Amino acid sequence: MTGRRFVRLLSMVAASLLPALAVAQAFPNAPLRLVVGYPPGGGTDTTARVVAQKLGETLGQQVVVENKPGATGIIAAQYVAKAKPDGYTLLMLTANDTALPALNAQLPFDLVRDFTPVSLLTIGPMVLVVNPTLPVANIQELITMGRTRTLTFGSSGIGGAPHLAGELFGSMAKTKQLHVPYKGGGDLVTAVMSGQIDMCFTSVASAVGLIESGKLKALAVSSAKRVPALPGVPSLDESGLTGYNYSSWYGIVAPAGVPAAIVAHLQEHIARAIANAEIGNSLNKQGFVPQSNTPAQFAAMIEREIALNASLAKQAGVQPQ
Repeated sequence: MTGRRFVRLLSMVAASLLPALAVAQAFPNAPLRLVVGYPPGGGTDTTARVVAQKLGETLGQQVVVENKPGATGIIAAQYVAKAKPDGYTLLMLTANDTALPALNAQLPFDLVRDFTPVSLLTIGPMVLVVNPTLPVANIQELITMGRTRTLTFGSSGIGGAPHLAGELFGSMAKTKQLHVPYKGGGDLVTAVMSGQIDMCFTSVASAVGLIESGKLKALAVSSAKRVPALPGVPSLDESGLTGYNYSSWYGIVAPAGVPAAIVAHLQEHIARAIANAEIGNSLNKQGFVPQSNTPAQFAAMIEREIALNASLAKQAGVQPQ
């Protein structure tokens, strides 16, 4: 290639990048909306507001949390899927959302085709708790018990993260289990404390005080590693259930078709926001571990979670409605 042709090629490449660069430089010039599919005050909403405040500071524009509760997150997701793909309307995606295809025969959107993954925000490990009077001191003793008699485990709803975490535990541990669904997390934890059921997976934030007071016994956390809020509680993986790793999580997605330059700009500022020590401390107190990734990594994670949840739901006999 001659020097003149090489210079011409470089000029063509630079010209092709100019529109994308111009878009990224102009973005954002107005407030952004972070849509949450659950009511104000819950864990999803609280995390969204913590992240939105710091993200707004790094972007130089306000990030407004907009609650659109209903249909276990479907209403909010449908709204964002149909929004203009300009990067100004974002969705707070949850781990539970990746179970929606396995639970609903006709979703009004496709989680893969209709959204642009931006970044993971936090991992929310769960903790496996049992009634304090249950005669087990660790996971291996629980597994032994579960192979000789049926363990009753509860969840805050069919197909949610606590339910599927329990199904994965039973599958890997080869224990006998009976699932008992409850209306909410409060009823679920009360059922374990009162001895109505043997065990459940629940959020670290909701259980840590009860564990410290002796009202619940913590055997293991569901993430691959220990969590800062419960440093003395081992993971299921290190307790002998090698490879177990199932956590709740939050991330941000945008409508399909958002320009790649804007997605990259958002991801960069999200990573910067959740790396802030103040945000990290706030999320750690809630039982979350801040963690970002690239749009490609987040896309692959979402697809893996959809496939895993579909498999676990089928194993549990859950039929799409």
